[in-house]
Formats: sequence, C-alpha cells, structure tokens
Amino acid sequence: MVLAAGLGGEDGAHNDLAVDFRGIPVDKSRTGGWLAAGLILVTELSERICVMGISMNLVTYLVGVLHISSAKSANMVTNFMGTLNLLGLFGGFLADAKLGRYLTVAIFAIITALGVSLLTAATTIPSMRPPPCDDYRKQNHQCIEVKGNQLVLLYAALYTVALGGGGIKSNVSGFGSDQFDQTDPKEEKTMIFFFNRFYFCISMGSLFAVIVLVYVQDNVGRGWGYGISAGTMVIAVAVLICGTPRYRFKKPRGSPLTIIWRVSLLAWKKRRHPYPSHPSLLNGYDSATVPYSEKLKCLDKAAIMDDPTSIGAQKNDPWIVSTVMEVEEVKMVVKLIPIWSTCILFWTVYSQMTTFTIEQATFMDRKVGSLVIPSGSYSTFLFITILLFTSLNERLFVPLARKLTHNAQGLTSLQRIGAGLFLSILAMVAAASVEKERRETAIQQSTKISAFWLVPQYFLVGAGEAFVYVGQLEFFIREAPARMKSMSTGLFLSTISMGFFVSSLLVSLVDKATKKIWLRSNLNKGRLNNFYWLLAVLGGLNFFVFLAFARGHQYKVQHYIKPKNCNEKGFKPAGDLTALEMVKEEGMI
Repeated sequence: MVLAAGLGGEDGAHNDLAVDFRGIPVDKSRTGGWLAAGLILVTELSERICVMGISMNLVTYLVGVLHISSAKSANMVTNFMGTLNLLGLFGGFLADAKLGRYLTVAIFAIITALGVSLLTAATTIPSMRPPPCDDYRKQNHQCIEVKGNQLVLLYAALYTVALGGGGIKSNVSGFGSDQFDQTDPKEEKTMIFFFNRFYFCISMGSLFAVIVLVYVQDNVGRGWGYGISAGTMVIAVAVLICGTPRYRFKKPRGSPLTIIWRVSLLAWKKRRHPYPSHPSLLNGYDSATVPYSEKLKCLDKAAIMDDPTSIGAQKNDPWIVSTVMEVEEVKMVVKLIPIWSTCILFWTVYSQMTTFTIEQATFMDRKVGSLVIPSGSYSTFLFITILLFTSLNERLFVPLARKLTHNAQGLTSLQRIGAGLFLSILAMVAAASVEKERRETAIQQSTKISAFWLVPQYFLVGAGEAFVYVGQLEFFIREAPARMKSMSTGLFLSTISMGFFVSSLLVSLVDKATKKIWLRSNLNKGRLNNFYWLLAVLGGLNFFVFLAFARGHQYKVQHYIKPKNCNEKGFKPAGDLTALEMVKEEGMI
C-alpha cells in the first residue's frame, strides 16, 4: 500500500479541500481519477523521454565527437543529472510556497521544451564541434578537444533542461496523487498502486528513449533525436493544458522552508530556557493535530512562551513563539535525514549505467547479425528489468509479503529501499567481474567479448531501482508533513542528485589518486574494474549503516494519534486503528 497524503486538521483534510479550475469545491464525478492522473503523467512521460534520451547517450557524443576525456565526460553527464534532480527542491519549494503544482508543472515543461530545442541547435551547428579525427579507441589517437567557447550553447541547453526537468519531477507525482480523494474508500482503492503505476509509465518513456531515440541519434543524427524529444514535450504541454477542466487543485500553503528556518532559529535563541513541566504547557499543544513526540526535544524550545500568561501578540506572532504543530512538522523532516543520507550511494551506482557502462559497450562486440546496436541502447535491459520488477512488486512481492507478514501494506518502504541497496552491491560485483574479463580478452587475445555480458549489471541495477525508487518516493511523501508534499518529493530527488554528484567527486578523486591509470578514455589501458570494486565496498558499508537507521525509524502512522477512545496517555496507538479510522483521523491512506 502506498501512503501519499499527510496529516489532518491544520495540516490535513479540512484545510486541504480540492477545488476545480474555477476555484469551487470539486464535483468528483467530473474531475480527478485515473483520467486526470493519466493526462498529468503524459508530462512526466515526455520529461523522461527527453532526459533519458540525453543522459543515456550523451557520453558517447562528448568522448567520440567532442573528444573530451572519459573521466571529464562522465562528470559532465553526472553533474547534469545531479543538477536536474537537485533543482527538484527548487521546483517543490516554488509549488508549495506560491504557484501550486499545476502552474509549476506547466511552466517548467515549457522551459524543458526550450532547453531541448537549444540542445538540438548545439549538436547540429558545425561550428559547435571540433574537427573530426580517427577512432578515439585506437592506441595512439590524436584528437583536438572541443574549445571552451564551443561548449557555451551545449551547457546552456543542458542546464535549461535540468531546470525544467527538476520543476516537473518534484511536482508531477504530487499533482497526480491530488486527483484521488484519500478519504473516500472507493478512491482509496484506486490510489493504492498509484506510485507503482506512475513509475511503470515513466519507465516506458525511458525504454522508448534508449531504443528509438538513441538509435536515431547514432544513425540518423543528433539533431533529429533531440528534435523528436522537443516535439514530444510541446505535445505534453498541450495535453496538460487541455486537461485543465478535469483536474483537482489544492492551494499552496506557504513556504515550508520558512517554517523550518523559523523553528530552528527560535529553538536556538531559547536554548537556555528550561523545559516546561509538561508538554501541554507548550504553545498550541491543545490545537495540534499531530501527536507530540519526545524525540528531538531540543526543538520543543521554539514553542516555549517567554510569558506563559500572554494570550495576545506574543502567542500569535510566529517569529516570537512557534506552535507544537510547527515543531512536530520540523521533527518529521529531520527524521528523514538519516534514511536520506544512506540512499545516496544507490544513485552513485546507478549513475555508472549512464557513463562507464555505456563506454564499456563501445569496446565490446555489439553486432547482432548485420546490425550494430548503439552503445546507449543496451540500457534497454535496465528499463525492461525496471518494468518487470515494478509489475512483480504489485502482482507478486507485495501480495506474498502480505500473506507472510499479515500486514496489509506488504513490503514497507524501508524494506523496498533495503532490497534495492543490496542489489546495487551485487551489480557492482558483476560489473567488476565482467570488466576484468573484457579487458583481459581484449589485451591477451585481441578479441572483443559480446556486449550482452553487460546484461547482469543492468539487470541488478534495474531490479534495485524498481525497489528503491518506489520505496523512496513512498517514504518521503508518506513521512513528511502534508503541507510539504512537493518539497518532500524534492528531498527524494535530492538523493538522486547527490548520488550523481558523489559519482563526479569519486571519479575526480580516483582519477587524481591513481594518476589517471584506473579511468582512461581507452578502457583497455585503464582499470575500470577496480573502480567498480571500490563502489561495491562502499555500498556494503552503506548498507549496514542503512540497516541501523532503518531499525531506529518509527513510521509516522505508528505514532500516537489523538482521537476518541484514548488510552491513559491521552492517545490511541495507531496500530489499534482500522484503515478507515486512520483515514478519518489523519486524512491518510
């Protein structure tokens, strides 16, 4: 089961009513549901086609056409992808604070279309490329590397796409889930597998990109490949706008970053204040619709009133004293950080599928009969695996886990993440073994092994992503406060961003430490397998840290809830609530 909403009360149902495009309460028979969600997902489908069509084949263009070194090209790709996902935080902030999800998605989709159009120009204008030269894989090749001024348009295009993609990614899933009323039992049933189907849909876009667009880029022309992507995004914008009367909208609730900053500042200012004898003496305790938590108690000081008898300006000024509600929301965000930090390394492993694994393919036998498969198209196996395991999650793993654990949710979000992290370790072990065999065969026998030997690492990373992506998306949306729904998606995307940036950092450090021996443009002269072993070791250490953090994490729905039938502490354990009671009490699935 996927949990996609937040809290009730001030942060929940009655202040989170959906309206139509005219601003009046929605008519459920005319708005929302899978039709509206499907129209919205067209935008994410197009964004994925654009981004995957760029990232999965960009390294071959940078090395083979622009003659940039292997390590530098890999970093250009990972920095682009890292920035794109990091900008998801900005897009989420903008949607939550001011624009709302609909306007944010529409604006950033237009920006993406502009960026891909610029990329089309950057790769087709002859003056943007250095003179052609011999095959860069030869032992003693001498190629003129692209000049700095020739990269200006390319960088402008890539980072315009990154800006647009970040704004789309952080809001599409939230806007799509807004199309379902999670307090309605009928719509609750249709919402359960929303994120799985959402990810299945965008994986189809990735599959189209690596099969069709990569082939067009390599065999017809880069301009044609990127031009198709730009046209796809223009169509997506039109579809999104045409569906406006069908959507359910939720108004932005103000900047969540302001709340986080304000609570942190007040807690620091009042750090010398003594704790009250009971939490009920904190400001806004009685009106809070989230349960009080003993953890991170230092933040409680933000809700201590300087003058407890004051009922006027001091109590109502958020820059003088916070409410228990605001403090608990900040606690929820802080509790996400340990899991956030241990998810980063998975995406560092994933980033190798867009860089060095594709370079490996260029040094391997890619012929199937008379057809030479483009290096980037071997990523097809990555996305086929993602689609396979996304389907298996819904049809096999979750139902099986329900029977074994007697838990309606089946696999928890943290269990999914843990499974993905473990698979990523196996992927790097497989990658290192294959690269060692490939290099030894090339040197000793002067022959090439089949590029299909890359399938195991694609399979393991794809299976891992099917678990990690859905698990992380569910975890961050479920565990964060509802008013921070888009920001929490941005926080999830920032783990992907940091994974790509960590990859860039590792490549730079390894390249410097090994004096450019491990990572070379001519992989036959390098030691790429050692780099993969390094990632496997780091992944193993990270996995054990994740297990420790996961054991200590308490899911939000396991906190005590303040409803009827309270126990002696004034709360009823969430475990004693039925699913329908949870919906009524917290406004959640």
